[in-house]
Amino acid sequence: MAAPGILSWTPAAVVFDCDGTLMDTERHWQDARSLVLEEFGLAAGPGFAERAKGMHYTECARLMADEAGRPDLTAEMTERLLAHFTQLVSEDPVTMPGAVELVHGVGRFAPLTVASNCPFEIVESCLRTADLLDCFEHIVVPGDGVRPKPHPDPYLTAARLCGVAPAEALAVEDSEAGIRSAVGAGLRVLGVGPSPSAEAASLADLWVSSLAEPSVRGWAGDRMPRQRPGSNGRAARTARRRDAAAGTSGDDADADGP
Repeated sequence: MAAPGILSWTPAAVVFDCDGTLMDTERHWQDARSLVLEEFGLAAGPGFAERAKGMHYTECARLMADEAGRPDLTAEMTERLLAHFTQLVSEDPVTMPGAVELVHGVGRFAPLTVASNCPFEIVESCLRTADLLDCFEHIVVPGDGVRPKPHPDPYLTAARLCGVAPAEALAVEDSEAGIRSAVGAGLRVLGVGPSPSAEAASLADLWVSSLAEPSVRGWAGDRMPRQRPGSNGRAARTARRRDAAAGTSGDDADADGP
């Protein structure tokens, strides 16, 4: 669904997905899934890659095992899937086109958070490699009390940690599972990717093929800068990141910062 007004709106917070939105890691997940299936001498059904996109890796491994008729291998496949992905992404971390520029542009006017289905350590490592880690005040991943996307929990938690109502926040997402999570939480959604499913495109407020599109870059550049945190904001953000990973409020760890 196209909503031109979204690019004339200034959200109170912006929440980015990581896989396929900030980092070009979706191909690593695809390769990791293929390696796991090859290891076990199994095959997934037609269209599996699209069904698995945006899934939490534990759910993905369960789906692989079920579709291959070997649910008894779920635990082993889960372990191997994460191991292969971690190795692949460490060898070839690449940001998506326009992602770095958009993060820096949006960070001028709104607090930023990452909401991902990946393990915390992987998200943190990817952002650090891309020199983006200090741009984000929180990282939210599935954990204690936070169910993975497509449940709304990651985006509800992200909005709460940023201190804004969900309707005042913008989600930037590439997968149907992530968009369902954001919409279910009440956020507006900027969808990104070259070939969205009809369902994903219909759920997003606006869909663009790339974060490098001039309309998106212009929108970020036109917003008014926000007041910057104090000198100890970085330490506060670091403390709150780890609380976010556990699904708890950053205010419980450190009251400083925005």
